[in-house]
Amino acid sequence: MPVDTKRIRGPEESQSPLLFLSPGKVPKASSRQGVRGNGDVRPVFARCGLISQAKGSAYLEAGNTKIICSVYGPREAERKDESDMKTGRLVCDFRLAPFSCMKRGAWIQGSEERDLSQTLLESLQPGVCLHRYPRSQIEVNVMVLENDGSILAHAVTCASMALADGGIEMFDVVLGCTLRQNGSTCLIDPSFSEEYGSWQEGYGEDQGCVTVALLPNLNQVSGLTADGEMREDILADAVRSCMDGCHKLYPVLQQALTRAVKKKAPPPEK
Repeated sequence: MPVDTKRIRGPEESQSPLLFLSPGKVPKASSRQGVRGNGDVRPVFARCGLISQAKGSAYLEAGNTKIICSVYGPREAERKDESDMKTGRLVCDFRLAPFSCMKRGAWIQGSEERDLSQTLLESLQPGVCLHRYPRSQIEVNVMVLENDGSILAHAVTCASMALADGGIEMFDVVLGCTLRQNGSTCLIDPSFSEEYGSWQEGYGEDQGCVTVALLPNLNQVSGLTADGEMREDILADAVRSCMDGCHKLYPVLQQALTRAVKKKAPPPEK
């Protein structure tokens, strides 16, 4: 099998740097004990225009979750049989960096990443004016630099910011939010330990995870995924809670996009 000589490969086996820290210096988890019951999301940091070679780009941090996204196009479709005379084509590629998880992953895209790419595409597509770009394709590339939970929801938000930063015409921005249901309690925007820590052996009654993609100005849901076993009333409450979480993220998105627009086109001097 040929070897990529231009890539510096890491060791086959490695240890986490936390292993060599003293017990008193181990960093605390990103969970927000004491404020989780009131529907608060984790602190969010967002910036646009970080990748100069891309048409649009965005970077987002939520707790310890770090995601970067780049957008290329609109450009001519590579395959003529995939182009449409009346509408454009949106292509999404979702990747987890090998160092993003506790267990080192592979460079080759796995089944989980392909499923996330398809879900990301289905969530973003209703918000993009593809009819304005006939016979063209727009490429969205998402890379998770650190996985601390709710990666799909934050990838939707980050990709929407990158599309807007690239000047792609949209009906509305798309925001994502995840909720973890555990019986009568729920957690908005869970961290990795909160999302998977207590459910390694499967879901019990009224336990599961719900992710919603929302067009906030139109108040329309563009994507919905749910795992687990939940009653109809609990699932409906979870969707409403996710929509409220999306509206809480909207001011952060507005500020990041406004800052990027002012940086690209500063106001004329008087």
